[in-house]
Formats: sequence, C-alpha cells, structure tokens
Amino acid sequence: MNHIRVVLADDHPVVRAGIKTLLGADPEIELVGEAGNGTDALSIICALRPDVAVIDVSMPGINGLELTERVTRECPGIKILVLTVHEDVAYVQPLLQAGARGYLLKRSAAEDLPRAVRAIAAGGVYLDPAIAGHALADPSGAAKGVEPGEAGEALSPRETEVLRLIAQGFSNKEIARRIDVSVKSVETYKARAAEKLGLRTRSEIIRYGASHGWLDALTLR
Repeated sequence: MNHIRVVLADDHPVVRAGIKTLLGADPEIELVGEAGNGTDALSIICALRPDVAVIDVSMPGINGLELTERVTRECPGIKILVLTVHEDVAYVQPLLQAGARGYLLKRSAAEDLPRAVRAIAAGGVYLDPAIAGHALADPSGAAKGVEPGEAGEALSPRETEVLRLIAQGFSNKEIARRIDVSVKSVETYKARAAEKLGLRTRSEIIRYGASHGWLDALTLR
C-alpha cells in the first residue's frame, strides 16, 4: 500500500506530539519529518518532498503564509494543509491564494485531521466546516449566487466540468488525465469559463464552486 507521506511543522512540542499520534493512528499516512519553526520546515519539506505538508500559521523564522508561498514556488507539487488555532476568516483567503489546499482548525474533531490529509493528497480541497461558509464569502458579491450564464454566455458541459475540478483543487494536468483531453484543452476550457463568469483568480473560482455545492463532498473524503 502506498502511504501518504507527511511532514509536520508546528512550534509547540506538545501540539506536535498530539498531531503525530493522530496521524500515526491512520494506516494510510506516514509521518516522514517534522520541524519546530518555519525556516527548518522549508528545508525539510523541500528535501523530503512529502505528499502533504501540515503547517501552523504562527511560527518563528518563517510564518505559515510565507512558508506556503515559498513551498508553492520553490517545491511545486507539495500540497499544504494549514492546521491552526486562528478562526479569523481573514487568514484563509491569503493562504489559499498563496497555494494552500486545506485549512483546518486545531479545535476540530480528531478524525478531521487524517480526513483532511487524505482529501488534499487525493487532489481536493479541505476547508474546516466551521469556517468554510464565511471564508469563501465574497464581500464584493462577485460571483455569489451566479448561475452559469447569468454573468454572460452559458457554460458548456465541458467548461462546467473543468471549472468544477479546478474549484476542487485539481491541477490542469490532473484534470486532463481525468477527462482524457490535453492540458492545452483544459487551459482553453478554463479560460472560456472564467471569462464567461467574470472570474479572475483561483480564489474566485473556489468561492463560485462553494456557492454551487462543488466542495461539499470534499469534506467527506
């Protein structure tokens, strides 16, 4: 069985010990490394190249946001799950924009952690149910409650499918494999769909997907 390889970064030893116990109890997950600060975390994550990096937001050296940005830029392909005490939704959007695939609160039920790790390792997105609705709300109202076609020309079935998979966190290459088309075709469908709906960023696509229930199944993986 192929294990999901995980690196853990948190500056509190007691918290790390608890998280290690939770992850270690799941037969599908293997903890391959850990760090107590953001600087060490960057080195360890890029050296070990795990499937998933579970990181805290507030860490010495490099904070969680900068760590997410740098891992996404310097070690692409590694999926990041943010595990934090911060319930303020203002943290969520910048982390998603930086490249995080998941955001989980430390107060969540114990079984949610391995579930979140499995979800993003499979290519999906995981947002803690306690903050998901507020985190994905668009203050400007853009794309909120908009049905395909209401913001312009109607989406084709293929454009809708591609946009849904993008909202769920799949890469262009992963989408191409899933629907058996070229990466260039995926990029074309994405561009057309985004233009029709007036969606400019990945975060806007995620918000649109959340408003249409496209992310609901992801929290159940």
